[in-house]
Amino acid sequence: MTIPRSGRILGIDWGTSRIGVAICDETQLVARPLDVLTRRTGRRLPLAQFLTIVTRETPVGLVVGLPLDDDGRIGDSAAAAREMGLMFAARTHLPIEWVDESFTSVRSIEAMIEMGRRPTRQNVDPLAAATLLQDWLDARR
Repeated sequence: MTIPRSGRILGIDWGTSRIGVAICDETQLVARPLDVLTRRTGRRLPLAQFLTIVTRETPVGLVVGLPLDDDGRIGDSAAAAREMGLMFAARTHLPIEWVDESFTSVRSIEAMIEMGRRPTRQNVDPLAAATLLQDWLDARR
């Protein structure tokens, strides 16, 4: 199943304690930060929070970032991100695509500093999700 060319798409930036979520507009031109899902160490993924977002935003697909290692391979973090993405896609019946999320958090922090904003845990992760989703949207065009 492929992601349709129109409709809103959720971008997801994996983290062990926080998962950034972003969304794009119906025309799939611009991504924006949306929310952050919090996960306590050793606990299950915040599926209920995610399903609430899906119900509210009605996306047509998911783009999940994979934190590849320095050699571009799937390490432990990327495997965990893939597991999360597959679970989210299975529960929502939405098509999913994967994107390399390397340096999205660093780019987000730099952008915030450049704008004169203070990076925090609550605003970096959703911005990183918007960055990876925007990269995917731009590459798709």
